[in-house]
Amino acid sequence: LGLLYQEYRDKSTRQEIETRRLQDSQTDPEESSPSEETPSEAEPTSTTENKAPPQISLLRNSNSRFNLWQDLPEIRSSGVLSILQPDEIKLQEAMFELVTSEASYYKSLNLLVSHFMENERLKKILHQSEAHILFSNVLDVMAVSERFLLDLEQRVEENIVISDVCDIVYQHTVNHFSVYITYVSNQTYQERAYKQLLQDKPAFRELISQLELDPKCKGLSFSSFLILPFQRITRLKLLVQNILKKVEEKSDRETTALDAHKELETVVKACNEGVRKMSRTEQMISIQKKLEFKIKSVPIISHSRWLLKQGELQQMNGPKTSRTLRTKKLFREIYLFLFNDLLVICRQIPGDKYQVFDSAPRGLLRVEELEDQGQSLANVFILRLLENADDREASYMLKASSQSEMKRWMISLAPNRRTKFVSFTSRLVDCPQIQCVHPYVAQQPDELSLELADVLNILDKTDDGWIFGERLHDQERGWFPSSMGEEILNPKIRAQNLKECFRVHKSDDSQRRKLGSRNRQ
Repeated sequence: LGLLYQEYRDKSTRQEIETRRLQDSQTDPEESSPSEETPSEAEPTSTTENKAPPQISLLRNSNSRFNLWQDLPEIRSSGVLSILQPDEIKLQEAMFELVTSEASYYKSLNLLVSHFMENERLKKILHQSEAHILFSNVLDVMAVSERFLLDLEQRVEENIVISDVCDIVYQHTVNHFSVYITYVSNQTYQERAYKQLLQDKPAFRELISQLELDPKCKGLSFSSFLILPFQRITRLKLLVQNILKKVEEKSDRETTALDAHKELETVVKACNEGVRKMSRTEQMISIQKKLEFKIKSVPIISHSRWLLKQGELQQMNGPKTSRTLRTKKLFREIYLFLFNDLLVICRQIPGDKYQVFDSAPRGLLRVEELEDQGQSLANVFILRLLENADDREASYMLKASSQSEMKRWMISLAPNRRTKFVSFTSRLVDCPQIQCVHPYVAQQPDELSLELADVLNILDKTDDGWIFGERLHDQERGWFPSSMGEEILNPKIRAQNLKECFRVHKSDDSQRRKLGSRNRQ
């Protein structure tokens, strides 16, 4: 607990990666990793009933190491490790990690407020409105974290064997965690304000650099503190998932874990939507200004519309019989804007403008790959508009710059088209999987940002180093470089990952079935 949350989180995810690597190299996925084994030096005792529960104060004992539950002196001396089953010890570790990581997170939030936000020199440099955008409602977030941690700590101190934590998570998520949605929704403006302040105010830039050099910050940047709430609410959902995988099926603890997970997922989705809504609205306004319609104008800006992909492709000129011509004039440049419900086909014109010459609803698009057509037609595919701007069927033969770019366009244009490998939601027994060993920040709308230790099903891959994946814990899909991960080779581990994922989301599945039944009625 002497660690800041950024350090704690990094250590935890690295440990998760190493544990999975070890399991992947074993023939039996049930073999425990070293971190999960019961320490042999624990002295057995006949009973623990008459012992007074030791006090384990996480808020007050700030010098504690990054510990496992079973490493605590109180646990070792109690003899409880010789009584509990291995599965229960793993569950205790999962619950304890949720508590200790909250303590570390609270410590980092406290540093953000006391060291940065309340710095007197910084207060004089920043206008009140600038400070509000930069720090948002972080005081509310910290107050919520403190109240949450106190309740968790009280539960831990009730008994050396933790009864449950997910009931506390559920209550706080329902009653208090809306502060996270407010904070995270402000992220776009926060990032922009921070960049602007660094650029426009040398005094701000110099002071932030000085504050970052303070030993308290342990070499961590100011921006790493600002992003803490979003990282925490996402990580909290994963920690509850980890508990859910370890509780006994059809038990009360499974019910509370499922309830807590469902509420956390609602908050995380609201956070994601808050961030997207801010950036999408601005992006749509910007695109609208760049378009000039040669055909009947289509209103671009809509609250329910957002950009999925944009970019340049080469369109083949003339009829298909001209494919044999070996000339650079065979293709001409066109530019596509693909939205979630609409495709707009343009040609770039001077002044950073685009002239629209065709469009179609996204649901009326079909794609077909051309295979074995020679080098001049490599990475070429057919795009069919079943009903274009003139209410007619139209076909375009398009060439991408690489195999990955071609596949990315084809999947974006026709999302229901079958991929090389089938999604886990089809309940396949096996599917290629990869775990993330390097974090990745999406650069394009069709890409997927990755966190360390994320596990994904591989839906498609290209020869030039890109993977189209579906993350198991939230079913988000997107492209990412294959160099960001390591493939999971052990089929038993892949099957175990899928089994755990089905269990975590079984409440979602039952809810979907209920909705489907209602809709049919």
